Amino acid sequence: MFDIAIIGGGINGTGIARDAAGRNLRVYLCEQDDLASGTSSWSTKLIHGGLRYLQHYEFRLVREALMEREVLWGIAPHIIWPLRFVLPYHRGLRPAWILRLGLFIYDHLGGRKLLPATRTLNLRNDPVGKPLKAGSTIAFEYSDCWVEDSRLVVLNAMDARAKGALIETRHRLISADRENGRWKLSILNQSTGQTKTLYAGSIVNAAGPWVADVLAGKIRSNTEAKIRMVQGSHIVVPRLFDHDRCYIFQNSDGRIIFAIPYETDFTLIGTTDRDYQGDPSHIKASEEEIEYLCAAASEYFAKPIVPTDIVWTYSGVRPLYDDGASKAQEATRDYVLKLDVVNGKAPLLSIFGGKITTYRRLAEAALEKLAPYFPAMATNSWTGTKALPGGGFERTGFKALVDQYHRNYPAIRRELIHRLVRAYGTNALMILGDATKEEDLGPFFGNTLSAAEVRYLIAHEWAMTSHDILWRRSKLGLRVKPHERQALDDFIGSSR
Repeated sequence: MFDIAIIGGGINGTGIARDAAGRNLRVYLCEQDDLASGTSSWSTKLIHGGLRYLQHYEFRLVREALMEREVLWGIAPHIIWPLRFVLPYHRGLRPAWILRLGLFIYDHLGGRKLLPATRTLNLRNDPVGKPLKAGSTIAFEYSDCWVEDSRLVVLNAMDARAKGALIETRHRLISADRENGRWKLSILNQSTGQTKTLYAGSIVNAAGPWVADVLAGKIRSNTEAKIRMVQGSHIVVPRLFDHDRCYIFQNSDGRIIFAIPYETDFTLIGTTDRDYQGDPSHIKASEEEIEYLCAAASEYFAKPIVPTDIVWTYSGVRPLYDDGASKAQEATRDYVLKLDVVNGKAPLLSIFGGKITTYRRLAEAALEKLAPYFPAMATNSWTGTKALPGGGFERTGFKALVDQYHRNYPAIRRELIHRLVRAYGTNALMILGDATKEEDLGPFFGNTLSAAEVRYLIAHEWAMTSHDILWRRSKLGLRVKPHERQALDDFIGSSR
């Protein structure tokens, strides 16, 4: 018997699980695939207010998101860090005074304390102008943050488990019915084919792109599934510039794209916005989207980007609340929570929309909705002040932590220690252990992925396949060769 059964292991589901478990509720979460296997691992990986949402007058959403940037940076400084974004002025698009006004609002709307303010750049003498076409002369530089999105999901799940939640991946909801004032759920273990029954006082439908499918085929509910699936695709190319700042480019169709330093040797370009129909599991970047991103970036970079430059693409579905907007890019990014209750018992809460930046506030709002049904639930807001696993160090202390661990493990490459601290923070010590040399970490699958790290991911982070490890717990898939992946598959198989 649980208080809350959560369907979906994305950022919203795991965020709610963490918050609820920390309020002494009995929490169960099932995910039909791996954690963050849907929308939550296919974002642009930004913790940001959403500068473009100001033009749609979504001031509440932007303010909430801006306030969350420094909060999230504080609880997970290993996987979240500040970035500076460069917005070149493009003659014929938004006037310069509109850009200045928007950035003034952006700087002052969300209680910014640590992130640097906006400044104006002369692209003729600033290094960020070097990769751009000669026509660009003025730009505006402002602050937002980067996040390792799928790792944020895993860390929330880990903290929820540490506080008593039961998290089961590769488990799918078959059906749920109200019975005697509570929910009776049938759950399929997709690894074994076995089913089990459990009971919960409430259900949270946080299935993301599958939220409507859950409502339509698995739960008897009166909730109307007003969902709009919007596809967002990205391309990854070899690094286009040497500095560590990012670009945000305006396009003539009113949309924007980002060009962001990615995994040291690459540049990430995205995203698109178009309506999607079909199975979210089978989504991939279309040729049309790839051509659009190449053309949009080539409007600004001196060296054109062509499809043959691309080393990887990814695409995801944003399960937005359908507010009737005529264009996909105009659909609200705000979250909507729908509560369905019968005779004052067995509530069902369905989550529509949301941004990775506001997941923590969404979780608080979800528990406020459920609070009347759990009078013993603690009502304090706590998730913004307690570090996520591995994040218990000063938000500006990342380099100092790498330096410290490199002194403690002098025979291990700084490159390897840096990557481990960036991924795991202080939990990197659980991988490094008593090693006095790199050979003590076991065989390596590629340049920096060791058997010790793989064992840690299997034991503590629900990793079960090489894809889980190479593309969600990390992005080492960009570097690992086919024979190294096969060796990893063999190692995982022998470890079971």
